[in-house]
Amino acid sequence: MRRTRILTLLLALGAGLLTGGPPAALAAEAPRAAVAADTYTWKNARIDGGGFVPGIVFSRTEKDLAYARTDIGGAYRWQEASKTWTPLLDHVGWDDWGHTGVVSVASDAVDPDRVYAAVGTYTNDWDPGNGAVLRSADRGASWEKADLPFKLGGNMPGRGMGERLAVDPHDNDVLYLGAPSGNGLWRSTDAGVTWAEVTAFPNPGNYAQDPSDASGYASDNQGIVWVTFDESTGSAGAPTKTVYVGVADKENAVYRSTDAGATWQRVAGQPTGYLAHKGVLDAENGYLYLAYSDTGGPYDGGKGRLYRYATATGTWTDISPVAEADTFYGFSGLTVDRQNPGTVMATAYSSWWPDTQIFRSRDSGATWTQAWNYTSYPDRENRYTMDVSSSPWLTWGANPTPPEQTPKLGWMTEALEIDPFDPDRMMYGTGATIYGTENLTQWDSGGKFAIEPMVRGLEETAVNDLISPPSGAPLLSALGDVGGFRHTSLTEVPPMMFTSPNFTSSTSLDFAEAKPDVVVRSGNLDSGPHIAFSTDNGATWFGGTDPSGVSGGGTVAAGADGGRFVWSPAGAGVHHTTGFGTSWQASSGIPAGAVVESDRVDPKTFYGFKSGKFYVSKDGGATFTASAATGLPAGDSVRFKALPGRAGDVWLAGGAPDGPYGLWHSTDGGATFAKLPDVEAADTVGFGKAAPGASYQTLFTSAKIGGVRGIFRSTDQGATWTRVNDDAHQWGWTGAAITGDPRVYGRVYVATNGRGVVYGDTSGTDPGPGPDPTGACAVTYRITNQWSGGFQADVRLTNTGTGPWNGWSLKWPFANGQQVTQMWNADPTRSGTSVTARNVDWNRNVAPGASVSFGFTGSWSGTNAVPSVFEAAGGRCSVVT
Repeated sequence: MRRTRILTLLLALGAGLLTGGPPAALAAEAPRAAVAADTYTWKNARIDGGGFVPGIVFSRTEKDLAYARTDIGGAYRWQEASKTWTPLLDHVGWDDWGHTGVVSVASDAVDPDRVYAAVGTYTNDWDPGNGAVLRSADRGASWEKADLPFKLGGNMPGRGMGERLAVDPHDNDVLYLGAPSGNGLWRSTDAGVTWAEVTAFPNPGNYAQDPSDASGYASDNQGIVWVTFDESTGSAGAPTKTVYVGVADKENAVYRSTDAGATWQRVAGQPTGYLAHKGVLDAENGYLYLAYSDTGGPYDGGKGRLYRYATATGTWTDISPVAEADTFYGFSGLTVDRQNPGTVMATAYSSWWPDTQIFRSRDSGATWTQAWNYTSYPDRENRYTMDVSSSPWLTWGANPTPPEQTPKLGWMTEALEIDPFDPDRMMYGTGATIYGTENLTQWDSGGKFAIEPMVRGLEETAVNDLISPPSGAPLLSALGDVGGFRHTSLTEVPPMMFTSPNFTSSTSLDFAEAKPDVVVRSGNLDSGPHIAFSTDNGATWFGGTDPSGVSGGGTVAAGADGGRFVWSPAGAGVHHTTGFGTSWQASSGIPAGAVVESDRVDPKTFYGFKSGKFYVSKDGGATFTASAATGLPAGDSVRFKALPGRAGDVWLAGGAPDGPYGLWHSTDGGATFAKLPDVEAADTVGFGKAAPGASYQTLFTSAKIGGVRGIFRSTDQGATWTRVNDDAHQWGWTGAAITGDPRVYGRVYVATNGRGVVYGDTSGTDPGPGPDPTGACAVTYRITNQWSGGFQADVRLTNTGTGPWNGWSLKWPFANGQQVTQMWNADPTRSGTSVTARNVDWNRNVAPGASVSFGFTGSWSGTNAVPSVFEAAGGRCSVVT
């Protein structure tokens, strides 16, 4: 689930982080851009999760205060009232994009308002900046920064170990930070304002995942991996005397200081041959628990052990729940029940097949029980139930053979925490989500504890491409790791990612402009096709056939009429086809690796770009000819799009700081390009609905204009610009994709690298749900599927009146107590036994004689009768059977 995240980011960086545009041959000198600002409301198109959560930290001081860290998507704070997560690092800007990778979080045990985050994404040259420690005195609402003289690796191997950052529980001006890359142990004595190396610490670590990796990624020394204080050895206002430190060194993994960090010694008698992923101390009983693996993780690991160290006697005890020979995984997730310190839990973090395992002991590790056991192989018995109805895609659309089940408990389960104030609440992170339970102690009484996603508000997908067709679903996305989704409602989690095939990462999306139900996507897959087609607006898919040599998704373009496609996959040259990719022919005149797009009017015209050259095909992609246009970006960090409704109207963004960089416009199909002045840098371009009174579509770009990096809108073909984001909403790197909404003026969808799809609406034209329609109506309600305790229904509402509806709502009672669990194409509310479904933005307008459809899943018991009364349009609707 995170194996492809590195590739996702590198593809994104290669395609746009250094994008720019050289001064192309100017067809005409345009007026200098004027920059204004607009107030936008920003939200996420809900996916809920979608990325690796390597750390969860509960406050030991204040109930219900918790934080989560992600590897590239920032940090979050738990909101108990709404059971959601609030993002804390959306302010991180373009130049500091690496600070969206969080290597560690620390909550101050003395002052709960204080929180710290150690940030930085890569320790090699993929990340041009150094790491930093961010400090907040208001729980992450605002931050100050202390820059470090070295890099940190929130998305590096070993990122699930930790926590590397720790606050002294007695003297909260003292913090420690474990550094990678041989940089040792660091300390602050002024609450994180300044930092200095602890020169007395003897071992900076020596373990690297793959010392031969020339990129510096897998060959980096994983360094100092955790810091743990023994709070029983100090008093308020004075530094804690005993501190334990974990080191990425299989022979010397644990060190201790008994004089508040003045001197350090290797802890005697410790096991060797493993890395200590976690060190969790139970001061009440005097035990330091350690989770060991033979690798640094987060997804590898073939052997592991659990140990308990008695801090008073120095005795080491192997408390592993299974024999070493029976492990095929490492241990990492590790937590102690602070209300009942003899209760310990751990995870087999790297066990992918058939599932991860969670272990629980109530006697300090003497004996253990497991979350699941085999009864008679391959059958298994679970101590838990799982309900993923809030994030139904977590089943991955799978139908596995036992002993695999769906949904799984997870994988890469390195974060595991019992709420220190509530023994019944436990959360753990996976490569895709946060799961949790609020009745954990059922485990001990013979009942089953209930697991469900506890991830709402935490959005962590890396976005590679976005489309917003003029009809059908308002948003389709191409994502790293989870493939992509079709959003029929931006405020609801889609029921499933794209399947048939299910790409590990989708790289490109397009639709036929004149036939929006025809959609194509390309992506990466270990075994299977790298291209897929849909004829129902992305609701269902079927795989195409790859040309010889294809190794990755590349970019793909759909002809305006949906009858032909051009594909530039990785590993093979540009190809074209008619129909749905059952056979491909090589295109001539265009180099391999070119970015391809289609004209949105002429179905036979396609465009390409590679290494400073723009290419045009007029015969459906069979042959391309290089344009004579000059001055375009010399590199390949370019994105371009053709404008709907105007043949030959092309906008191109890209470049690099050391060459041409900006935004170009062509009105002659790429024969010439004019560079827009004062757009100092641009990395994406997209189109949305024209402003009221305007005849040209609205432009959107992620760019630098007027000296400011941001998301910009123009309603006059780039003559003037309005910045629509603000300094609190920057999301690091936003260079992969952008698009407006052709149905809602001002709405823009922005691709982020780790914060999912964010969308913004201008405060002046943000459409509300609309008033109830007036006029007559008819309803068809059909139960399309029913199973024990659940069902699915489809509803069609028809405007049988004489006037159009500008917004609608449909109300009905559930007399048998049924509950709606998820609805698509409408927004549900409930009052008592009554359910009301209101329009979403894109289906608010219903002409006389037209219909609108929506569906939902629900729960039932006893009886599931079809409602007999429906109200809309100011009165009752007729019911069509």
